[in-house]
Amino acid sequence: MYAIIETGGKQVKVEEGSKIYVEKLDAEVGSELKIEKVLFIGGESTKVGAPYVKGASVDCKVEKQGLGKKIRVFKYKAKANERKTIGHRQPYTCLVVKAINA
Repeated sequence: MYAIIETGGKQVKVEEGSKIYVEKLDAEVGSELKIEKVLFIGGESTKVGAPYVKGASVDCKVEKQGLGKKIRVFKYKAKANERKTIGHRQPYTCLVVKAINA
């Protein structure tokens, strides 16, 4: 059984026991989290939401909070001797899917 959920403005396919990285959520490490924005449930029988499946939820556990890999942003203007380098690390939350409730 799998489900497609919406979190952080993105859609993520999850299965029981899978580990997913999503946009930073305001939750403590080790706490339980219930996601109720379920768009689709697949498996032996399918359920499609309009936009969300009623009564469906995904139970997750927060494994860790962290920062992604550093990217370098380089901006310059031609012929003006103007250069600027900026670094950025996107925060994320790592979730472990415990159960899919349909």
